[in-house]
Amino acid sequence: MIIMKRNLRKYCYLLLLGMLASCANYNDATQETSVSVQVVLPEELSAANLGGHDVILQLGSRRMTSTTDEQGMAIFTGIIPDIYDISCSWQLSSEEYRQLTGDQQIVSGATIAGSVNSRLIKSNETILLPTMLSIDRDIIIGKIYYAGSKDNNNRTYMAGKYIELYNQSDNEVDASGLYIGLVEAESKQAYTLENLHDAFADSVVLLKQVFRIPADATCNVAAGGTVLIVNSAIDHRDGNNMENDLTEADFEAKDASGRTQNNPATPAMELIYTMYSSVSNMNLVQAGPCSVVIFRTDDDITTWPKTYAYGKTSGNQWLLLPKRHIIDGVEVLSNKSTGIDVKTKRLYDDIDAGYTNINATSGWNGEVVYRKTSKHAADGHPILTDTNNSNNDFQVSSTIKPRQYDE
Repeated sequence: MIIMKRNLRKYCYLLLLGMLASCANYNDATQETSVSVQVVLPEELSAANLGGHDVILQLGSRRMTSTTDEQGMAIFTGIIPDIYDISCSWQLSSEEYRQLTGDQQIVSGATIAGSVNSRLIKSNETILLPTMLSIDRDIIIGKIYYAGSKDNNNRTYMAGKYIELYNQSDNEVDASGLYIGLVEAESKQAYTLENLHDAFADSVVLLKQVFRIPADATCNVAAGGTVLIVNSAIDHRDGNNMENDLTEADFEAKDASGRTQNNPATPAMELIYTMYSSVSNMNLVQAGPCSVVIFRTDDDITTWPKTYAYGKTSGNQWLLLPKRHIIDGVEVLSNKSTGIDVKTKRLYDDIDAGYTNINATSGWNGEVVYRKTSKHAADGHPILTDTNNSNNDFQVSSTIKPRQYDE
């Protein structure tokens, strides 16, 4: 009798669940909807053509495409409510870039791109898709060797440091007149990004040194070619298996003090500004930070304003580089025992959204940071990764050699 009552209760319970389920309405979860995506141009490209660009709506392996009208609107129908990634990108030629921006710097073109990730779409709505402008640069920063090393007698060695530039394009590029700026790198940061925002409205970068590739002669760099800029253009391998033969360097930042051996056969970089009266070669801090920018301008940069540290009226002065002149920048942070402190970034996200660093916390291990290869051009030269985020673009090696990018 007890068993029969239990079975009856169980039967009634299941019957009740079935009745409740039959009353539930799941149509809203599966009912198809439509969505409109409005592409929004970057502020500096308000005159660019918004029509005829593909917007991609992606859910896992399912990929849907709609083309924008003249107002930049792309419409999707038959969309199942879910969480989607939305993206759009298109290329500008170098001439289109110059016409739209008025910028005469030598670039192979530009990319307009935007993305919104993990966006819940559940009903008919309009989604804004902001875009950003990214220059397809010809000359980029390919390597920075700042770590230094220890020689075969375990003595610290600093003379072999270098910066290497790389020509991404399919054409020969004249690098003469190009500026290389070493970014403020004090252990106590002179200006945080917040300070720069308050004092200069996010418009400048602080430089401790500026060098220039001589402008009085051409410096033609072949497609896939490099410009190797060193502090000492000698063979550093004698008694030090971590170092390199730099005798074939293109330019040398000469040491006027005579502490570093220079090569009289190697052309000199022009020293335009140094914060340190006694330092004329590249002040590449072996443990970091060691951020670098390259830029072009027709200005006389010796007339640019300088600044003391935030809130100070004396001491060292840094040159204020207007951000608009920067072609490429790489954020190099110090790797401390407590990890990377991202709050010490000196470069804005639109210059470098990430950072790179060596593995050592104090340097002296021969490591170099260098760009990954993303693909190869038709003639075989590497196309280096350039996503404007050094976390993605750079890797670390203690064996790769100058002018090499494929280990």
